Order: sequence, then structure tokens, then C-alpha cells
Amino acid sequence: MSAHTRAWLQIHFCVLLWGFTAVLGKMIALAALPLVWWRMVLVSAALLLVPRFWSGLFVMAPRMMAIYAGIGVLVMLHWVMFYASIKLSNASVAATCMALIPVFVALIEPFLVRRRFEIAELLFGLAVIPGVALVVGGTPVEMRSGIAISVLSALFAALFSSLNKRHIGAGDDVLTVTGMELGAGVLVLSVFAWVLPASIPVIVVPSVKDAWLLAFLSMGCTLLPFALSLVALRQLSAFSAALAVNLEPIYAIALAMLLLGEQHELSGRFYSGVVIILAVVFLHPWVARRLRPLTVTPRP
Repeated sequence: MSAHTRAWLQIHFCVLLWGFTAVLGKMIALAALPLVWWRMVLVSAALLLVPRFWSGLFVMAPRMMAIYAGIGVLVMLHWVMFYASIKLSNASVAATCMALIPVFVALIEPFLVRRRFEIAELLFGLAVIPGVALVVGGTPVEMRSGIAISVLSALFAALFSSLNKRHIGAGDDVLTVTGMELGAGVLVLSVFAWVLPASIPVIVVPSVKDAWLLAFLSMGCTLLPFALSLVALRQLSAFSAALAVNLEPIYAIALAMLLLGEQHELSGRFYSGVVIILAVVFLHPWVARRLRPLTVTPRP
């Protein structure tokens, strides 16, 4: 097997594991805040055991530490809203709205990385509107609040992805950056645990079943694909990697159908909207490839 083929299989395996995050969010009984707190704690604790994290931390400038900590708060807010949207709707709806991340990035990134805005990117942003309208129309009314929160979650994901792209080029180790960001998220959520009313718990002891699912979510769907994607991206072009990562909502929706039977909760209009949104997401790299070089930032 060639190195390129192995890398291609690795990146698709990573995307499949990322697709499980939405399904696990539905299967885990914990509310969004404690679920995210445990996910960040487990991944951060694992990174603290890696010597590479510490070696990168010792040479990181204090200013960059502060920047990555701020980005980590955005990561935390993205995850909290993502899992809140799953609890209010379902995994398929949340995964579909995550397909909007590349669209938001195309609209936000020019301002954050200080490059010229491309009219084609605005057109792609407008092209998803019919798909979003169909998704909303094909979703039960009681799930509409989940859609709104999930769209906001996608916006936060676009923000932290664009900021990471702007600052990670300074030469800081990606593993150290991830540990800094997730560690900052843990600290902020832990502060919330002290100031929020008791009716909104943050730190909750999970059941045995939830503990196993949290371990798989943290290690199998976060840390493992992160490490594998770093290896795979050394052999793949940014264009190939971008196309593979765009498959995540498809994997997530397929897994939600298979494991949760969510196709019975949604109408044909919803899936028609999904097709439009994903078509725009997949067409964007083809156009962007001709306009400017693509770069892919590994997911935290």
C-alpha cells in the first residue's frame, strides 16, 4: 500500500470517528455543560502526559498563550452549543448545521486573516439559504430551537478555525496549542460551575454507561483522529483533505439513521435541504482551488 493510499484511508477513518461525535452526544445522558466539561477534561489530561506538549509549552510566548486560551473559550462555546442543539433536536439536525462551517469560514476568514474578500465566497454563502430553509421546513417545530443553536455553534466553529489559521502559523506546536485551548475551556467551565445556579450543574458524576461513552468520545473521537489526521495531512494535498473532512455530516447522518433511527423523525424536505447544503460545501473547494491555495487546520 502506498503512503498516499494509507493517508487517504487514515483521513477517512478520522472523519468517520468525528461523525460519531454527534451520535454519542445523543446517546450520552448528560446535559451539554457536563458533557463538554468531561470531554475537555479527559482530552486535556491525556495531553498532559505527552512530553511533546510540555516541550512546546516551555517555548511558547506568553502573548500566544493568552491568544490560544481565548480561542479555547470559543471552542468550548462551540461544543456546548453543539451538544445543546443535539439535546434539543437530534444528531442529524446538528450534523447538518455543522456543514455550514466552511460557508461561515469563507465569509469570516477574509476579515480575520486580512485578505481580500472574494465575491464567489459571498455567492456560496447565499447558495446555502434554500437548503437551510428546507432543513427548517422539514424539521418538527419542537426541534427548531435546536437548529438555531446549532447554526450559532457552526459560527463559533468558523471563528475559532479562522483564528487558529491566523495564529498557529507562528510556529507553535499543534499538540501544545490543542492542550492550551482545551485546558482554557476546562478552566472557564469550572468557573461556571461555581457561579451558575445549582439547577444548571456543570460537574456531574456520569453513570457507568456514560463514562464508557465519554471515554470513547474523548479518546476515540477526539485525540485519536487528531493524531491520525496530523500524520495523514503530511501525505495529502489540502484539497483532498478538505473534501474528506466535508464528508463528516454525511457520516454523522448515516450513523444517526443506523444507530438512532432518526430518519423517522425528519421529513423528505429536511433531506432535500441537506443535499443542497452539502452540494454547496463540496463545490466550494473546487472553486476555491482555482481562486487561491487551500489550507486545512486539524480539528481540536
